Amino acid sequence: MTKSIACHEHGRMARQITDANDRVSGILVLTPAEAKRLIAKAVVAMPQVNRALEKGRVIIANGTTTAFVAEEILGHQVSKYRYAAGYIGEGKLTTTPRDLRTKAYVLVDGRPVDVPAKEIIQEFEADDVFIKGANAVDAEGHVGILMANDRGGDISMAQGVLVARGCHFIVPVGLEKLVPSVSEASRKGGILRLKYAMGLKVGLMPVVNATVVTEIQALRILAGVEATHVASGGIGGCEGAVTLVVEGTDEAVRKAFEVVEGVKGEKPVLVEKL
Repeated sequence: MTKSIACHEHGRMARQITDANDRVSGILVLTPAEAKRLIAKAVVAMPQVNRALEKGRVIIANGTTTAFVAEEILGHQVSKYRYAAGYIGEGKLTTTPRDLRTKAYVLVDGRPVDVPAKEIIQEFEADDVFIKGANAVDAEGHVGILMANDRGGDISMAQGVLVARGCHFIVPVGLEKLVPSVSEASRKGGILRLKYAMGLKVGLMPVVNATVVTEIQALRILAGVEATHVASGGIGGCEGAVTLVVEGTDEAVRKAFEVVEGVKGEKPVLVEKL
């Protein structure tokens, strides 16, 4: 090895060691409600969402996680229970009664408009944004959406337009909903196929082409760290919690902890007794 090549190789190795030493890691915990708030903040920080809020159309479909997104955009409290459509609660699959349900928010140039989502989506263009939560997510980044409506509900109404026109389809979903395979899960349901059910019978719509935002993507967006899901569950209010190792520069990891500390104490989403 010539001297110049040796010096170059030594310098490259030194930079690799320095780069490795510059990286630190930390471990943190998010409850489901804290994760929903974190993910919502990340969705609102996405460039495509900001562009559509400035000039364009945004639909925030019904759901509990999307209610957090609505709060972050609109700046006021939104009832998570009333904003839900179908949900899993009190040991069964069920829905918020239609007469109590808040209509999905539709925004044009950042302002709410009184136009049904099923109408405004017919006007969607490539830079417009549809935001909808999910009931399942797998390691491949595919999501599954439960459908108690035998015609498919919101996802059936929207997916064809979004895919055909190339619109932005953003799915905020927490890792508490991680399943082995959305594709396999989607083959097991069906309103007319299931014989028994705890609550409503449902099908599961697989979605393979959305921009999925879990806690992992949220921490990358908000703090610039890489996160790895290392554990799940807990007790004393941490049932359904996710534990993540975050890695990056010291500044980025400290930022991640600051962001997570900012959502600590978020109250669990409860079924409202009305």
